[in-house]
Amino acid sequence: MEKYFKKVSPPESDAKADDLPSNLGERKDKRKSPPIDNTDIEDLPSDPGERKDIMKYLSHQRDEVRRKYLTKGPCQPYGHTFKQILKSGSLRRFNPAWFDQYGSWLEYSISKERAFCLYCYLFKDEIRMQGGSDEFVKEGFNSWNKPDRLRTHMGKPPNSFHIIAAQKCEDLMNQNQSIVHALFKQDDKVKNEYRIRLTASIDASRFLLRQGLSFRGHFEKEEAVNKGNFLQLLKYTGEQNETISKVILSNAPGNNQMVSPLIQKDIVHSFAEEVRQAILEKIGHDVFGLLVDESADVSHKEQMGVVFRFVDKRGAIKERFIGVVHVKETSSLALKSAIDDLFARYGRSIKKVRGQGYDGASNMRGEFNGLRSLVARENSSAYYVHCFAHQLQLVVVAVAKKHFDIADFFDMISTLLNVVGASCKRQDKFREIQREKLEKQISSGEVKTGTGQNQERSLPRPANTRWGSHHKTLLRLEELFSTTIKVLEYVQEEGMDDLQKRQACGLLKYFHTFDCVFYLHLMLLILGLTANLSLALQEKDQNILNAMSLVESTKRELQKLRDDGWSLLMDKIASFCKKHNAGMLIMEDDFVNPKNPRKRSNITNMHHYKVNCFCTVLDLQIQEFNDRFIEVTTDLLICMAALSPTDSFYAFDKEKLMRLAKLYPEDFTYGEILSLEQQLDIYIDNIRRDERFKSVENLGDLSCLMVKTQKHIAHHLVYRLLKLVLTLPVATASVERCFSAMKLVKTAARNRIGDQFLSDCMVCFVEKELLDSVSNEKVIERFQKMNERRVVL
Repeated sequence: MEKYFKKVSPPESDAKADDLPSNLGERKDKRKSPPIDNTDIEDLPSDPGERKDIMKYLSHQRDEVRRKYLTKGPCQPYGHTFKQILKSGSLRRFNPAWFDQYGSWLEYSISKERAFCLYCYLFKDEIRMQGGSDEFVKEGFNSWNKPDRLRTHMGKPPNSFHIIAAQKCEDLMNQNQSIVHALFKQDDKVKNEYRIRLTASIDASRFLLRQGLSFRGHFEKEEAVNKGNFLQLLKYTGEQNETISKVILSNAPGNNQMVSPLIQKDIVHSFAEEVRQAILEKIGHDVFGLLVDESADVSHKEQMGVVFRFVDKRGAIKERFIGVVHVKETSSLALKSAIDDLFARYGRSIKKVRGQGYDGASNMRGEFNGLRSLVARENSSAYYVHCFAHQLQLVVVAVAKKHFDIADFFDMISTLLNVVGASCKRQDKFREIQREKLEKQISSGEVKTGTGQNQERSLPRPANTRWGSHHKTLLRLEELFSTTIKVLEYVQEEGMDDLQKRQACGLLKYFHTFDCVFYLHLMLLILGLTANLSLALQEKDQNILNAMSLVESTKRELQKLRDDGWSLLMDKIASFCKKHNAGMLIMEDDFVNPKNPRKRSNITNMHHYKVNCFCTVLDLQIQEFNDRFIEVTTDLLICMAALSPTDSFYAFDKEKLMRLAKLYPEDFTYGEILSLEQQLDIYIDNIRRDERFKSVENLGDLSCLMVKTQKHIAHHLVYRLLKLVLTLPVATASVERCFSAMKLVKTAARNRIGDQFLSDCMVCFVEKELLDSVSNEKVIERFQKMNERRVVL
C-alpha cells in the first residue's frame, strides 16, 4: 500500500518531544529574536549616494533617522566642480543654481555625480516610478539637458508623490501634530516653566563649555555630596534666582527635568553646530585652505584635527577649528576618507580647497601616496605647503644632532636634567637655593620687585617635537647657572648612591670647562634668532609672503652673525666665565684635544673654536635653512611675491601675476585672464596714487584696506588673486593649539568621553568668541528640532 499511498505524518500534537529535531527550538528562537542593527544614528552618511534604503533601518529607528536628515538639510556642495557628461551630443553638467530653485529637497551626490530628492528618500511609497520617484531615490538623476524633469518630479497637488512626501516631512518636524502632544496638551504655564528650565540648563552648559570643564560627576544620586559640575552649577543658579529654583531639579516633573546625559549632549551638540554654522557662513561658497594634523588623546585613540583657513568679508585672514574626527588608522587613505565624510556632512567640496598645510610625516606629504597627493588628484589647485614651524624645528634638531660637539653638549644637558630633577628633594633644594639667592639680590638692590616678577623657576626639558624648547632650556640654564652648580655640589656630597655622585661630579667638571660655556652661548645666539622666527610663524594671521620674508631675513642675520659675530660672542663668554669662575682659554695657545691630550693638534684655540666650531655650526644652520625651506624657490611663491605692498609695491610684476593667475585654472576663465591683464595696470596706478596705501607693509593689511576702501569691488579680479595667496597656510600651529585644548577637555579622569561629544566640546572651547555670539534662542530652536520633546515651544 505504501507504494500507492504516501505515508501521513502524525499531527504535531501527537508527536513526542524526543522525536523533534534538536535544533527546532533554536530555529524558533531565531525567528522570534529581533534583528540586530548596529547603526550609529550620530554617524549617518551625508552623501545621498552612500545612504542605505530607509526601509532597511529598524522600524523604531526610522523616524529618528528621518529627523536627523531633515535637521541636517539636503546635501548641497555648492563649491563642487560638477562632472560633465555627454547628453544629446553636448557636454552637460549639474547647474548649482538649481540648489536655490529647489533648495528644500534637491541634493547632489559627489560619489555618484547624480541628483537625489531628500523628501522622497525619507518617505518613499510602495508605488514606484510615480513622478520619477525611484530615479530620484535609488538610481539618481543625471539628465542635465532636461531641467524640466525637476519640476515634473515635484508634480501637482494633491496626489503627487513628492508633495505627499514633503507634507510627511513637515508633519514629522511639526511636533504640535505628534501623538504625545495630542494626548497631553500643555498650557502656557507648562511651556513657560519648560523654557525657564531649558534655558537654565543651556546657561550651565555654556559656562562649562567655555571653561572646558567636565559635565558629569562620578556619583549623581540624591544623597551624593558632589553631583558633578552640571548639576551643582544648576543648583547654584536656582539658589540665586527664586523663579528658576521653582522649576528645576526636584521641583521639576520627574520625566522632564532636562538634566539627563542625553539632554546635556544634545545641548552641547546644538552649541557646536551653531558655532560651525557661523564658520561655514563666513566662508560661504568661497575658497579656503585646509590644515590637518593627527594626535593621540588620553585614551590612546587617534584623533584628526581639521582647521579651515579663509579670508572673511572684511578681508581679514581667519583660521577656524571645525572639529576632531576619530580615525582607526593614520594611513593617507584613511585620513582622506575621514576628510571626505566631514566635507559631505557640512556641504563642502575638495574642489574649493586652495591650500593644504600638514607636517612632514610621510603619510601627509608623500608625493605619490600621501594625503597631499590624494587631494591634488581631485583638485590640482590645492597647493601643499609644508608647515614652516615644523621645518624650523627640524633645522634646530638637525644642528643638535649632526655636529658632534653640539650633540655632546645637549647630551650633557639631558643628563643634567635627569640628575637635578630626579627627586622632589632635589627640586626643593633647587628652589630653596634660588630663593636664598633672590633674597640677597633684592636686599642689595640688584633685583627689583613687582607683580609677576621673581617667580619660582625650573629647568624645562627640551624635546624634538616641541617648538622653541631648546632655546627655553638654554635661557633658563644661563639664568640659573650658579643655582644649578650648587645643586650638583649638593648631590655630589649627599647623593644616595655612587652612581649619582659620579654623575654629579662629571657634570661639575664639564660645566666649568670653556667648551660648555662656549657652546651654551653659541647656541643661545643661533636659537635666539630662530626662536623669534618660530613665534612669528605661529601667528594665526600670518601670510605666506611675510613668512618667506622672515625666513630670508633670518638667513641674512645668521650670515651676518657668521661674518661679524665672533667678537660679540667672545665678549659674552669672557664676562660669563669671570662671573661664574669658569675656565677661560687663551685663543693664541695651541689647541689640546681633551679626548687625546698627548697628541699635538697643530692648530690654535682660535682656529678650532672659530673655524671648526663657530663657522661650521653656522654654515650647517644656513645650509639646513636652504634645504628645508624649498618652498621659497618654487614658481608659485616667486609669482606671489609680485603682490607684496612693501616699498610702495616695488616688487609688482605684471608678468608674474599673470603666470600666477594661470596656476589657478578653476578660479579664472579665459575671458577673466584677458580682463585681468588690463585690470592690473589700472590697479597698480590707482593704488600707488592713493595715500592710504603708502604705509601698508603686508598682504593681510592690504586685503583689509582694499575692502575698507571698496577697492576690492573695482579691482575684483586682483582681489580674487590676493585672496588665493592669503588662503595658502603657513603653519599648523592652529591645529597644534587645538590638540593642547584636547588635553584640557579630555583628561585621565574624563577618558570615556565619546568622539562626537569630544569634538563638540572642543569646538566650543577653542572658538570661544563664536560661542559667546550664539544666542539661547538659536540653541533652543535647534535643540527642539533634534528630537521629539515632551513640551513643544
